[in-house]
Amino acid sequence: MRLSRPRATQPTRAERVRSILTVAHSMTVVSDGLHTEVRRLDGTGAMGHIHLHAPDDGNHAPSTERVPARLEFTDIAATPVRDRLRARVTVTGLLAAPYSTDTEQSTCMEFGQAVLEDAEGRTFVTLEELEEAETDPIAACEAGMLTHLVDDHAELVPLLLRLVHPRPERGMTRAVPLAMDRYGVTLRLEYPNAHEDVRLPFPRPVTEIDQAGPQIHALLAAARRVSHRNGLPA
Repeated sequence: MRLSRPRATQPTRAERVRSILTVAHSMTVVSDGLHTEVRRLDGTGAMGHIHLHAPDDGNHAPSTERVPARLEFTDIAATPVRDRLRARVTVTGLLAAPYSTDTEQSTCMEFGQAVLEDAEGRTFVTLEELEEAETDPIAACEAGMLTHLVDDHAELVPLLLRLVHPRPERGMTRAVPLAMDRYGVTLRLEYPNAHEDVRLPFPRPVTEIDQAGPQIHALLAAARRVSHRNGLPA
């Protein structure tokens, strides 16, 4: 009998890195002893501003001319949670010439390594993994969807808490949506001196952005069917 693979409930590390790079609004380029803040990534993201290629594909200049470079990104929560830094991504490699903001063309960079740092630790992602990963269809809209939930439908967050197992510990001060991706929603449960993140997987992963709304409603419907209320109003 052929066994089916378990359904994914969260993005891979490569998917997270690719999504962060694709929707980034800014980055810091560290090269040739200089730190350059680049804030014109709207609409293109880092993947449109920097072209990453493998060391052996023939596109790079002789090694004597290449310049080491480091690209730094921060993934910040759109909602007012405690400790809004969700992740850091660092991409290192070699440029054919010193980095310049004067050109509108994509800068070619020989890929060295990509590193994701978050609450789970540090993970290295290869160029092959990055190229094979898909950009999360929710990534570009995530900030707007989360702020809309907090600002206009805050009453739904206690409802989602019914799906948290085991139930939140006593003393929780509030719950705030921290993240949303194609696989589900992450809530941050805040306590006086600590916090905890819990994931609520969608019934099915989102493949198109139009599917996000129905999957969120499916979570809410499941929450309404839960008999206990975790001690909180909904």
